[in-house]
Amino acid sequence: MKTLEVQNLTKRFSSTTQPAVNQISFALEEGEILALVGPSGCGKTTTLRLIAGLERPDCGSILINGRLVASESRFIPPEKRGIGLVFQDHALFPHLTVFGNVAFGLRSRRNESRHKSAPNAVKAAVLDMLRLVGIDFLASRYPHALSGGERQRVALARALAPRPSLVLLDEPFSSLDADMRLTMREEVRKILKSMQATVVFVTHDQEEALFMGDRLAVFQRGQIEQIGTPDEVFHTPATRFVAKFMGDSDFLRGKISSNGIQTEIGLLLQPVSLPNSTLVEIAVRADDIDFEPDESGNAVIAARFFRGALNLYRLQLDSGQILHALKMHTYLVPVGTRVRARISAGHPLAVFEKSA
Repeated sequence: MKTLEVQNLTKRFSSTTQPAVNQISFALEEGEILALVGPSGCGKTTTLRLIAGLERPDCGSILINGRLVASESRFIPPEKRGIGLVFQDHALFPHLTVFGNVAFGLRSRRNESRHKSAPNAVKAAVLDMLRLVGIDFLASRYPHALSGGERQRVALARALAPRPSLVLLDEPFSSLDADMRLTMREEVRKILKSMQATVVFVTHDQEEALFMGDRLAVFQRGQIEQIGTPDEVFHTPATRFVAKFMGDSDFLRGKISSNGIQTEIGLLLQPVSLPNSTLVEIAVRADDIDFEPDESGNAVIAARFFRGALNLYRLQLDSGQILHALKMHTYLVPVGTRVRARISAGHPLAVFEKSA
């Protein structure tokens, strides 16, 4: 049985606009982490809110462990769905200690199920969870005395303490600085996996989605453009949008020939099941392009961007098309230098038929 099943889910906030979520379907196995990723306004957070019960669907259905919790005719409120929620702003109770915040979720869940729970059992469960997330020494502190990373751990502990069937995380690291984000996402993923939690994780950060998700669902305009493993989504994007959003790709124009794809910077020896002379676009990332100075080359360096260990070069081809290439920080070529660019991917590239 699937832990979560979403079938043909649709949500509109106005009859005059396109749906915020439009006929989406997916399912999660027990212990699986699914990352919903996409630009702002693409429908990923609305999808999470529908699963949580914070919004009602216009059509479609949501099942948790085979139990129908939302459809056009049925709606189970959030507190009766057996889910754990971690919000972007953590939403901790300022008047409760760390212990009290985590215990609140446990007591609420147990009262709801009408089982009396001994105070010692609650205390033991809370302390176990605080140890798991590494903050048992902060049990008596209040939220205002915690760092951003510590508050994030409290929010996670509160969500996980009742052992929910499903955990929903909405941009949980967005308020943290860059270094803390890297640390927290690694630790949080380890905790979720150690508990075999089933998780829907919302983020707009592509790198974060690739790290956190066992699978990714890439959203655009209320629909799922592609769903698959991180490797599948990154290396074999199903659409031009996915290639651009997940890989920050440039699109090199080409034409299908009998022995490959002819491009402005050379022949790409890659078989494609399209007729000869078909015009295509090849998705190339900065790590797929190489160059060296050449006075008779096919491009000019238009700009260089320092990225610490790497330099990102912007190359303008003779046709005016722009490509990007990465080089080590020690490799310095002045802007304005003429170079010869070439494809140096070492793996198959995504190819899309060029629209008229």
